[in-house]
Amino acid sequence: MAASRFSPSTVVVTNHLQEFSANRNAAEEDGVRSGYSMNNASYRDISDTASSSYTEMTTTTSMAYLPQTVALCELRHNGFEDCVPSGPSATGIVSKWLPRDRMKTGYVALVLCLNIGVDPPDVIKISPCARMECWIDPFSMAPQKALETIGRTLNQQYERWQPKARYKYSLDPTVEDVKKLCATCRKSAKSERVLFHYNGHGVPKPTLNGEIWVFNRSYTQYIPLPVSDLDSWLKTPSIYVFDCSAAGLVVKAFTELQEGSASSSTPSMQDYILLAACEAHETLPQSAEYPADVFTSCLTTPIKMALRWLCTRSLLHESFDYSLIDRIPGRQTDRKTLLGELNWIFTAVTDTIAWNVLPHELFQRLFRQDLLVASLFRNFLLAERIMRSANCSPISCPKLPATHQHHMWDAWDMAAEICLSQLPCLVEDPNKEFQPSPFFTEQLTAFEVWLDHGSEHKKPPEQLPIVLQVLLSQCHRFRALVLLGRFLDMGPWAVDLALSVGIFPYVLKLLQTTTPELRQILVFIWTKILALDKSCQVDLVKDGKHTYFIRFLDNVEAYPEQRAMAAFVLAVIVDSHKRGQEACIKAGLIDVCMRHLQGSSPNDAQTEPLFLQWICLCVGKLWEDFFEAQIIALHADAPAILAPLLSGPQPEVRAAAVFALGTLLDVGFDTLKEVHGDEDGDDDEKTRAEGIIVKNLLNMVSDGSPLVRAEVAVALSRFAFGHNKHLKSVAAAAYGKKSQSTSVFTSIPALATIGSGSGYTNPHYMTQGSAVPSAPLLRVGNQSPAVSRDGRVSTSSPVATAGMMHGSPLSDDSSLHSDSGAVNDCASNGVINHARPKPLDNALYSQSVISMCSLAKDPSPRVANLGRKVLSIIGIEQVVTKPIKFIGGNTRPSESSVPSSSSLAGLVRSSSWFELSGGHLPLAFRTPPVSPPRPSYITGIRRVCSSLEFRPHLLNSPDSGLADPLLGSPSTSAASERSLLPQSMIYNWSCGHFSKPLLTSVDDNEDMNVRREEREKQALEHIVKCQHSSVRKLHNQIAGWDTKFETGSRTALLQPFSPVVIASDENERIRVWNYEEATLLNSFNNHDYPEKGVSKLCLVNELDENLLLVASNDGSIRIWKDYSLKEQQKLVTAFASTQGLRPGGRSVNTVVDWQQQSGYLFTSSEVPSIMVWDLDKEQLATSIPLGSDSTISALAASQVHGGQFAAGFVDGCVKLFDLRTPEKIVGSTKPHAQRVVGLAFQPGLEPAKIISASQAGNIQFLDMRRNKEKETYLTIDAFRGSLTAMAVHRHAPLIASGSAKQLIKVFNLEGDPLGTIRYYPNFMAQKIGPVTCLTFHPYQLLLAAGAADACVSIYADEISPP
Repeated sequence: MAASRFSPSTVVVTNHLQEFSANRNAAEEDGVRSGYSMNNASYRDISDTASSSYTEMTTTTSMAYLPQTVALCELRHNGFEDCVPSGPSATGIVSKWLPRDRMKTGYVALVLCLNIGVDPPDVIKISPCARMECWIDPFSMAPQKALETIGRTLNQQYERWQPKARYKYSLDPTVEDVKKLCATCRKSAKSERVLFHYNGHGVPKPTLNGEIWVFNRSYTQYIPLPVSDLDSWLKTPSIYVFDCSAAGLVVKAFTELQEGSASSSTPSMQDYILLAACEAHETLPQSAEYPADVFTSCLTTPIKMALRWLCTRSLLHESFDYSLIDRIPGRQTDRKTLLGELNWIFTAVTDTIAWNVLPHELFQRLFRQDLLVASLFRNFLLAERIMRSANCSPISCPKLPATHQHHMWDAWDMAAEICLSQLPCLVEDPNKEFQPSPFFTEQLTAFEVWLDHGSEHKKPPEQLPIVLQVLLSQCHRFRALVLLGRFLDMGPWAVDLALSVGIFPYVLKLLQTTTPELRQILVFIWTKILALDKSCQVDLVKDGKHTYFIRFLDNVEAYPEQRAMAAFVLAVIVDSHKRGQEACIKAGLIDVCMRHLQGSSPNDAQTEPLFLQWICLCVGKLWEDFFEAQIIALHADAPAILAPLLSGPQPEVRAAAVFALGTLLDVGFDTLKEVHGDEDGDDDEKTRAEGIIVKNLLNMVSDGSPLVRAEVAVALSRFAFGHNKHLKSVAAAAYGKKSQSTSVFTSIPALATIGSGSGYTNPHYMTQGSAVPSAPLLRVGNQSPAVSRDGRVSTSSPVATAGMMHGSPLSDDSSLHSDSGAVNDCASNGVINHARPKPLDNALYSQSVISMCSLAKDPSPRVANLGRKVLSIIGIEQVVTKPIKFIGGNTRPSESSVPSSSSLAGLVRSSSWFELSGGHLPLAFRTPPVSPPRPSYITGIRRVCSSLEFRPHLLNSPDSGLADPLLGSPSTSAASERSLLPQSMIYNWSCGHFSKPLLTSVDDNEDMNVRREEREKQALEHIVKCQHSSVRKLHNQIAGWDTKFETGSRTALLQPFSPVVIASDENERIRVWNYEEATLLNSFNNHDYPEKGVSKLCLVNELDENLLLVASNDGSIRIWKDYSLKEQQKLVTAFASTQGLRPGGRSVNTVVDWQQQSGYLFTSSEVPSIMVWDLDKEQLATSIPLGSDSTISALAASQVHGGQFAAGFVDGCVKLFDLRTPEKIVGSTKPHAQRVVGLAFQPGLEPAKIISASQAGNIQFLDMRRNKEKETYLTIDAFRGSLTAMAVHRHAPLIASGSAKQLIKVFNLEGDPLGTIRYYPNFMAQKIGPVTCLTFHPYQLLLAAGAADACVSIYADEISPP
């Protein structure tokens, strides 16, 4: 990145996407761009050089001005402020399809009413007639023997489908026999399903009432058996198979019976399934080509039945020996044999048909809950196909749609014919090797074709059930898993479809395999499943499957991205799952994670940030609220291992590391701790570790990424919760003593800083201003323990007395007369009856309070909201919600601005109320009666809030408003207390990465690339025109805009590729105007608590979808997208760019400039240093100390030479810096006697030529490479004092300067005046007010001028631009 930032400026126009994939940061700004070389001393030589230099410019050289990098385009920049990530659901799509209520058919009752040799009276048989029952000719042996043989055979056929069930059969039974059989089965089956199979081929058709027939004892009569009796004996759950003519009558009667009893029955009583051979008006087929029990044969011997039926209709029927079908080698359960292959294909085909035609819930119930039911319904689909060809229509309840003409039957026919073609050879030579069917290979190919062209909005892939079946085969498994992974990657809808097929138990079982090549794809598949639903974490832990992912995580040979997925899976397993945490601790997950974190460097280019991010999130979830894991982590030195990640280049990694450290902090719940042998030793170690952790967290308060700062706020809330009373006491003591005669605390010396001495590592700064802005008023709660004489916080203090709770005024020294032991420690403050961590160093508590206040005034609304929640935990609560409007700089609020007694009910009029008015968040603290603190540990809060002012409040209501949000009764539950803590979002937010497509990038950048190329072409054309322009005048006003700003226009900016001007005022109101159409596009506030106005507006990514960078005078940086769309603006990021402001300083005036090529933002204020922010990393790249008391008043970054910038000072000095040099500073000179108000690099490619303007009115041309005497080679006396603004065109030889005396003068680089724009008194003439800002169009000869009278005017040369 460093090399690319500072490479020579010879850029060519290339594909814009390459810069996106490089994940590099840059942005752009409308300021002055580069240095134009003029090397001769004499004025005439300068003129000649300038002329020749511009003439020799070429298009190739001009392309150096078009940076290819793009900044702030990561996922974290897309709606971070408003997003509410939910993370994996606990009851989502996995839960919906997970077979939690799997059922088993435990008993099977077989009832055969054949009465062999006697035909029923209502049946007229044809000749020849179907005779086979269970593939046995009943007339080939004695009737009784045949009956028993058929019964046993049917028993054996069913056992193939459910070998573990108990079977009982009754042959030609009576009513009593059936009743006894049913009662026995139901009694033994208990809550399991019972199957009742009825063969009525030897009895009459069912009656119109749906009664089936059985026999009397002597077989002289047919006895009807009502289905109501049958239902009362078998009850539910049950499944009925009726193989008889007019079986639809039975189904109809059964359905009517169930509907009649549905109102009084429970839902479980309705769990019945019916399969019937034909409709109510149909008779079973009698053709000799079918067996007599063709329906039963389809249900129990589907392969044999399907092949016999197929052979009569295929090309094989003339040459094929049908007897070979009974001699098919192999077993149905062995997929490597012919019979097993056929059964496997048949299962895949019928599953596919069912899944494609049935509602997924019904498919789940019939094909996934019960093995026997699933087999029967697969075979029922075959029965429908075969019997439909014989004009019979099998029916079922629940009813299935017609499937007999589904095209997948053609695939079955083809696969079966291929297998049958091998059958003669295999029977003749048993040793001949069987050649598997190409069916599965072809179906996987079809699925792959769908993946190439399918989408969520197209028909789902019908091969999905086949992919599931293929997972059972080792030869196809890897390809099937890869294709399945591609499918799951298409989105949540794809995961839902896969789970509806029943993929879950298959991929769960595959975690038992040790095949190396399957590990990566299995981890990926589980990543996609768990990204949507974590409810299956129980299943993964129950069978020890979590160790699979731990081993993969520990495998250094795997790619870091894949190991990051394993870390994600483990994080989901332990997320709010105690058993998961315990199992992973037992498996040594902490040691594995710590070992890999130690071996990784966050600054190493080879280290995958996603891997580090998820290792941190994984361990954070592992020890979150788990005391035993926290102790193990401390023994493993986790805080020291995680600390280096806090300075890593990726904000996501830093935020994850903060999260991991934050979850190590104890929130003070007894429920988190279990009995340990060395509890005191663990507590001591934890106390020491907490001190180290908090110090690290405090150093992150000023991080450049709101994602990181939000996690810091959440982590500090845990610390505040656990150390509530100590923090309250420190806050109260800091603000509780104040002299009545002064507005500044005199008893607060300097506080020892935490971290290094640089401004960046001191997060306790607070901006000080002369005006108190609109903001909620906050208060300190009434609960704070006393401070003892040695500076330690007292563990028992009278803080909850009735007098205080009811607003009774107590003197500040009342604690001197109180009994320190009157109130028990456990009830003295904060959460009642909970163990508290041991107190830390009091200076650390002071620093923590300061940092919490800093977070509460963060530029990011989300972070500020979290910061206010943290303050509420230590008793600083919001009590006034309406803004308090202040009139002037140091003006105090009028009496009318003081809240009424009703809004501050119960607060005491006391000298213990003070306001923290630093920044935009006034805070009011109420102190309890405490002993005078030792000043040594409250030191330096003056540095943060030296303008603290006392303001009494008039309160009349006795109703107390001081209740601590954490104060509860002894019965307050830990869960309700925990709900008060702000919740982290980094984990849920990071989970969103895995729910998006990972294998294929969404190609939505094509239009962006085309637009980028068009803009580059347009920019280059304009650059050449600018470089070759010969402007004589620049006073043609083409547009005038009354911004209606009350305080005038402070800054202005012209968009490069649209006729749009952006302006802002002192109140940080931003307005966007189309100057061609004279329409206001948008108007919005930069933030809710404006302070000192906008310092500068810059454009980031001006050649792409540009962003608006708004720099406030207080150092806050906010970057907006969609800012030109009415009320559609979104905050991309926000941070405070200047830290460590000096106490007692003058009004803040931050200066900034932006460098697109390097992605650096240069900022400075009253602190004697220059902050260089890397917006790619969103952190401070470096801080350049100035070693001078002089304050910077102007900054200019070179837009050609990355890392080079110039600074102008209040005392008139100008310095040139280059980050590529070790010393950073290149040259220094003092061309002015007064403040530098304008600074810019000259147009062109030369690096050291600068133009500076001072408040005195003179403009100096500087060459910083020359010696001191010759650095200034040209001076323009533009004004006699009152110079307020200067702008230099990025590419044209133009300089504009503005004055408070309502004048604008334009010069060329030779110093020749090109025109003056002045105030004219008559109303017909153009007019301007005192000039406040000037800016040139980046690529056209346009000048925008803002004035104190709120007008923004746009000027062109004598010929208006195209």
